[in-house]
Amino acid sequence: MEENASLLVVVDAANVVGSVPDGWWRDRRGAAERLRDRLAADGVPGRAGPAEIVLVVEGAARGVESASGVRVESAPGSGDDHIVELVARAAGDRPVLVVTADRELRRRVTELGAEVAGPRTVRPG
Repeated sequence: MEENASLLVVVDAANVVGSVPDGWWRDRRGAAERLRDRLAADGVPGRAGPAEIVLVVEGAARGVESASGVRVESAPGSGDDHIVELVARAAGDRPVLVVTADRELRRRVTELGAEVAGPRTVRPG
């Protein structure tokens, strides 16, 4: 792992948005855009130092644009599989944090060496 490699933060948009029952299901794309904007404004609270934030969207949220400080990637299929792919590509080169509450996804990415955190890390409420 590079000495000064920035943290890669991969956010499972569907899981984080779905963690708060605020009507997100009526506008999945809008909910993903609000999460993106919150990440762009606040980063990852409690994490110091440089971080690259990647928001992975799927389904009805596909096509959400990236914003300053947040790269949005539309998963071509399963969002979870895309997240695992991103983690596998970065594994060993830099620290990785995956934000999700999905138990199976947490297991898959920790096996690749990623750290995991729950949705409240980036979406209090």
